[in-house]
Amino acid sequence: MLSPKSAETVRATLPAVSGSLSEITTLFYEKLFAAHPELLRHLFNRGNQANGSQRQALAGAVAAFAGHLTEHPDSRPDTMLTRIAHKHASLGVRADQYPIVREHLFAAIAEVLGKAVTDEVVRAWDEVYWLMAHALIAIEKRLSAEAGVAEDGVWRPYRVAARVQETDEVATFLLRPADDAPVPPARPGQYVSVRVQLPDGARQIRQYSLSGQPDGGLQISVKRVAVAGRAGAPSDDPAGEVSSYLHAHVHGGETLHVSPPFGDVVLDDGDGPLLLASAGIGCTPMVGMLAHLAAAGSRRRIIAAHADRSPATHPFRTDLRRLTDKLTDATTELWYEEGVRHGEAVRHGEERAEAETGDAADPVTVRTGRMDLTQIVVPAGTTAYLCGPVPFMKAARAQLLASGVPASNIHYEVFGPDLGL
Repeated sequence: MLSPKSAETVRATLPAVSGSLSEITTLFYEKLFAAHPELLRHLFNRGNQANGSQRQALAGAVAAFAGHLTEHPDSRPDTMLTRIAHKHASLGVRADQYPIVREHLFAAIAEVLGKAVTDEVVRAWDEVYWLMAHALIAIEKRLSAEAGVAEDGVWRPYRVAARVQETDEVATFLLRPADDAPVPPARPGQYVSVRVQLPDGARQIRQYSLSGQPDGGLQISVKRVAVAGRAGAPSDDPAGEVSSYLHAHVHGGETLHVSPPFGDVVLDDGDGPLLLASAGIGCTPMVGMLAHLAAAGSRRRIIAAHADRSPATHPFRTDLRRLTDKLTDATTELWYEEGVRHGEAVRHGEERAEAETGDAADPVTVRTGRMDLTQIVVPAGTTAYLCGPVPFMKAARAQLLASGVPASNIHYEVFGPDLGL
């Protein structure tokens, strides 16, 4: 792995590099997109560039990888690398793009740190970069081969066979291969990348969890992210541009370009207890997992916990109750911030919303406020899956740790750049 001399140099310069990573990554992206504007239009998420989350994720990954090599020079952080590789593979990142990244990243480092960047420092950090790059390239190549990615790229045309409006903000799209060929295999919890061409000609990509696996197709559910600006007026803010496009223009019969399923946060094959905890649109991979468990006739102890603003904004409420009822040992714990009046859930549809101390036989318990997993009994040996906004997952993780769930049993999926949990 990292040579002793380079490890010494990286260890000595890591504080200076880490302290300047925000400035370095900002300058790096400026240089990269000035030289290759097509990467911003057709590969990178413009919303994540605008809000700075992609820069934070890159800085965190570089610092974590370098720090690991200095502390453990004979190993590498495979968990972090695998997560990044799944994201890259689903985007169609190519091996020949890594030298381009290296060129502009090192130019940014030299400009920010100035005379401190000696030839020795460059050689040491170059070793770090290529150790990370070659590891990612190898993992991405393997993942793409396993997913059956063709030589001409990751994208395959899918026809939108149906659309279901789950809530005012969430729509489900049923996708079937346009060539009627078999869909690639998927594991519960995985996601696909979807590429659309926007009115300005940019081909932007977003990743959406599979909310189900219907026969002969894929199912994604998309929350419309509000775009800043006056209602009905155009905005230069790229946040939500793809979800808004899908909601406004995709109703059935259209063609979308979709990657095979990827993602390392997948349902385990064991028989121990499960906790599926989500908030907001984070319920999409969880309902996919529940559907798989119900179809398999699982007898595992399962707790499905979800937090939302209100019953009206909660996607898949009906499916959650239906799937819970199909499973032999499953219960649902719900938290609504706006509160639930007695009988409100019945008026909205399907599940019975008892009071917090209501019918003990009912597998659905509804509470007011934010999710607090310390309020429920988590069985020993539980494997937990979390999905939702990062602050929610941080709080849920802390509650599970306080309840005695080992950190190794807590898995999480982040929508967007992984800023570290």
